[in-house]
Amino acid sequence: MKGKIAVYLFILCFLSSCFKEYRGRINIDGSSSVYPITEAVAEEFRILNSDIRVTVGVSGTGGGFKKFSRGETDISNASRPIKDSEIEACKANNISFIEIPVAYDGLAVVVSPSNDFVDYLTVEELKKMWEPAAQRTINSWKQIRETFPDVPLRLYGAGTSSGTYDYFTEAIMGKAKSSRGDYTASEDDNVLVQGVSSDKGALGFFGLGYYAENKNKLKLVGIDAGKGIVFPTDSTVRTGFYAPLSRPEFIYVNSKSATNPVVQEFVKFYLENASYLVKEVGYVPLPDEVYLLSYQRFLNNKQGSLFANTSVVGADLVKLMTENQ
Repeated sequence: MKGKIAVYLFILCFLSSCFKEYRGRINIDGSSSVYPITEAVAEEFRILNSDIRVTVGVSGTGGGFKKFSRGETDISNASRPIKDSEIEACKANNISFIEIPVAYDGLAVVVSPSNDFVDYLTVEELKKMWEPAAQRTINSWKQIRETFPDVPLRLYGAGTSSGTYDYFTEAIMGKAKSSRGDYTASEDDNVLVQGVSSDKGALGFFGLGYYAENKNKLKLVGIDAGKGIVFPTDSTVRTGFYAPLSRPEFIYVNSKSATNPVVQEFVKFYLENASYLVKEVGYVPLPDEVYLLSYQRFLNNKQGSLFANTSVVGADLVKLMTENQ
């Protein structure tokens, strides 16, 4: 009898969840790097607005923009600015957008804790191991630095449709999407964490937030861009001192969705609370001025990208946004 009651209660609960009346729905997808930020915002927002359904998916920056350009999502998470080809895809479907920076992120370069010979790498050494010419040629750590042991080098990184991949290759190789292809690629950063952590010869890169979540499983590598060894921290990422692997993260709001009061509530909540929620999930908050300028752009329905003719590497957000209000 108790079993039948339990089944009945489960079915009742399931049906009430399925047929719940929502005041509104917000569909979000895109970058795995931005996902922890947006999901943290969505969780807090749901507590205060249980009658609004917010779903946050992860299909990578490129995959997210494909859905966004087809009108399938209201907001797209992105770890890089939207590309010209993606803007054209949006135009083809009469979709315009508002670009909103939400955080700074440093790309963490990591090895396994069992790796006892790497403490830092130069930008030149990173390029040597990741450039296209390294494919099937650079296979040992000893080829990177003479003092390193002859340990097999195995690389892990973001998939080629990822904004993280685009930014890393632009920052290190000088050209987006330029890298060797014989590395373990995944849009799921947890897969990369698992691969690197269990392999003494492995090296990988992903957003600082994922390192923060898994620092007991990984060893952070310092980067020397010519001014000494620097590790990614709140301070070095915010000031750009952790060069060239500091970058802004974005959300893109469909301009039509931006007229929906539910989406307006969510974006307002996002920008009002991003500063502390960003830090909670291991990323670096933007200056308060940027959040204020971003919200003003949203209210004014300021469409288009700030980075149409500007590289995101080393970008001054306050200056760009002030000049383009």
